[in-house]
Amino acid sequence: MEVVSSSHSFLAFHRTPSSAWRFPVNGLGPGHAKLTRPRRSAILCVGGSGTASNPADSGEVHVSNGFYVSDVDAALQGIPKKAGEIEKMIIPGLPEGPQSSLISTGFWEWKPKLTVYYEKSGSQNSKAPAVLFLPGFGVGTFHFEKQLKDLGRDYKVWTTDFLGQGMSLPCEDPAPSNTIGEFADDDAFWGFGQELQPWAEELVYSIDLWRDQVQHFIEEVIGEPVYIVGNSLGGFVALYLAASCPHLVKGVTLLNATPFWGFLPNPARSPRLSKIFPWAGTFPLPSIVRKLTETVWQKISDPRSIQGILKQVYADHSTDVDNVFSRIMETTQHPAAAASFASMMCAPKGQISFEEALSRCQMQGTPISLMYGREDPWVRPIWGIKVKKQVPESPYYEISPAGHCPHDEVPEVINYLLRGWLKNVESEDSIEIPFLEDPNYAEDGVSRELEFVREGSKKSVRVRLFGSKISLWGQVSTFLKYGLSNKRLEWTI
Repeated sequence: MEVVSSSHSFLAFHRTPSSAWRFPVNGLGPGHAKLTRPRRSAILCVGGSGTASNPADSGEVHVSNGFYVSDVDAALQGIPKKAGEIEKMIIPGLPEGPQSSLISTGFWEWKPKLTVYYEKSGSQNSKAPAVLFLPGFGVGTFHFEKQLKDLGRDYKVWTTDFLGQGMSLPCEDPAPSNTIGEFADDDAFWGFGQELQPWAEELVYSIDLWRDQVQHFIEEVIGEPVYIVGNSLGGFVALYLAASCPHLVKGVTLLNATPFWGFLPNPARSPRLSKIFPWAGTFPLPSIVRKLTETVWQKISDPRSIQGILKQVYADHSTDVDNVFSRIMETTQHPAAAASFASMMCAPKGQISFEEALSRCQMQGTPISLMYGREDPWVRPIWGIKVKKQVPESPYYEISPAGHCPHDEVPEVINYLLRGWLKNVESEDSIEIPFLEDPNYAEDGVSRELEFVREGSKKSVRVRLFGSKISLWGQVSTFLKYGLSNKRLEWTI
């Protein structure tokens, strides 16, 4: 494990001129499926954080002209076989035992009393791209274990817990109580008192805080621009950061990204309107909020509630979610968890919306890929299609069966698609995006069955690459098919 202080590292970037990252005017039409991008300018890294003591750090990797190679590259091409009208492809399974990349952990002190937990893998791949995974709401770094162990063989892979979640909860009470017996469980909850600590005066667990957290984490800990892969809430944060700091983000992959976060108006965007609301997620919590939180928290932190949610968001109920369940339960037992949850639920919206962030990324030329589980009951397929319509040049893969967390449910598929997309962007389009070997697929799309071996048994899922031509009927058809399949899922639960 390593501990990194924000005061002990810094980064200076040679910024690529913004104009160099823009699409040509004629390159944004729906008929263009490839990204048109110039070669990148050099990046200067000054200083940097220390690295963890990890056996993996002394490993060797074969490098050719700064581009990574591995023993699974050949398998990435797949072995196509015809299966009716759907082409079947064999893709690699997850590595096991010594073949897996080792994971190291660390804590980074961003601000006084605000410490961020992170995990990393593949430190030995010094010339490979850096990839940062951002989790969804209520989970953390543990949700990307399958990516760190697999993709860490070829890349420098990182993941971090958002402040207020996972293992990035405060180690001190932000608002301790100065009275005794104010609530039935005074010792069980932090942040329920009125004695506000100086370090928590401006603390709000908002999407703006998480955007700033990830920005400084890249600058001070990772030390180089990254590709960001975000699931659910993490997808929104990834897109938000890419729109705000394009010099830090080489590309974004959205995994069932939530297209909205927060209900209250943002003070910077709507100062007058925001004044109408007396509380917006700050500490200390008002009395009525404390009482409501105590009641709600008892229900949502109940093991049966968490089990029910996991059963709802995972389409394949044979998926082992024991580790996910136990880690979520661990977090709920932290004394700061309830007050942090209340702050998140009442925090204001971000300074820009999801759609605005997406538009900025497109104007800046930020590469984007979309990988969505089709049976997601929360971020339904219609949301993924809507994003695809806004950025028609970006590949959109719809995976079935898979729910809200495809990276954990079908990691073999996500890792395969990610490897292919990263190689495409790094090679500046000289290596084709997965499924786009035939130019016609860029407009019309294609469906394939991907088969892999998991724990000695064959499994397969269907993956559809949507083309740039998405008709209104296609959207309605997808919605109707989803509705019917969702009903069937409900009947089996």
